[in-house]
Amino acid sequence: MVAAVVAAIVVAEAAVLALRPREGIGNPLPVDPTAYFTPDQIQRAEAYRGPQRLLGLGVLAVEIGVLALAAWRPPAALTAPRRRPLVAAAAAGAALSVLVALAPLPLQAVAHQRARAVGLVTQSWGGWAADVVRSTAIAALFAALGAAAVVGLLRRAPRTWWLWGSGVIVGFGAFTVALSPVVISPLFNDFRPLPAGDLRRDVLALADRAGVRVGEVYVMDASRRTTAANAYVAGLGATKRVVLYDTLLEGFAPDEVRVVVAHELGHQFHADLWGGLGFLAVVTPVGLFAAGRITERLAPDLRGPAALPALALSVAVLVPAITWVSNQLSRAVEARADTFSLQLTGAPAAFAAFERRITLRNLTDPDPPDWATFLLGTHPPTVERLGAAEAWAAGRRP
Repeated sequence: MVAAVVAAIVVAEAAVLALRPREGIGNPLPVDPTAYFTPDQIQRAEAYRGPQRLLGLGVLAVEIGVLALAAWRPPAALTAPRRRPLVAAAAAGAALSVLVALAPLPLQAVAHQRARAVGLVTQSWGGWAADVVRSTAIAALFAALGAAAVVGLLRRAPRTWWLWGSGVIVGFGAFTVALSPVVISPLFNDFRPLPAGDLRRDVLALADRAGVRVGEVYVMDASRRTTAANAYVAGLGATKRVVLYDTLLEGFAPDEVRVVVAHELGHQFHADLWGGLGFLAVVTPVGLFAAGRITERLAPDLRGPAALPALALSVAVLVPAITWVSNQLSRAVEARADTFSLQLTGAPAAFAAFERRITLRNLTDPDPPDWATFLLGTHPPTVERLGAAEAWAAGRRP
């Protein structure tokens, strides 16, 4: 069991090394955060983000604790003989998903209230509760389908279920990446095409210069929930798109928005979504194999719904560990997109101005602790991104 878990982490690290960008990442200059932020601004961000990180880790601990209890003492409904084990598995998967979603709600409510208190969240408690209901229902549906598929595979292919299951997970991952922008995201936000005007012309001109088929550029009504600003790339094929928060368009100068758009075009140019699916394809088989070995130690019968809590616990323990490893790849990919933005726009001053302003607006810690960056950071810290802009301005370019 231990060897299987270690192997999963080693394979994840190997996948990071294999998929990590080999070029297009600059060497940031060292930056003193006090050169861009006042001590009060830094202290305010640290005072907010530090407890939020601990609350996030607390949520993870509660979720694992709930699954550990269910694995230790599976409900009688799971252990009773069933004529329709796949139906029972689907019901059990949905129930476990709802239980795991509801158990940490007090901690999540504290995090929500803290975000409201600093002005980062504008959403009412009613709106927050509605989002919780929607997201819980969607997760329960997916959990039901996944649980039924797992139990079906365990019954038909008890030795190789993890291999077949990996194919299902990777295929489902590609399916959700492609359809999430047009099926899931509209359940939570409204999207409209970026209206005609100077910004749209700039975006299309940048895409043309980058040689990127951007699909469509959408504006999302993020302001209904938050004052934070952001942008992201989503979708595959016909659903490919760049999404800009309306808070970004309303709160930032046009040259700052251009560097953000150029960053997102960098993800499109380098096919980073496909790279993420490639990482999933590499790590999923060994991860499921390790989860199976853990489950064998915890559950007496792997062929029925009673094994689901143990399997869910195994996955809940392995996924964060693999995610912490994969964040190294994410930070490198984001750094490459930063370099792409600097190359495409040639505007290091606008890039640095944007990084400073979005750090203040999103109340981000500009120089978080090393452990937090290593485990939780999906993007380079602000000080590194500012250092990349300074290196570019100084002529130190990759």
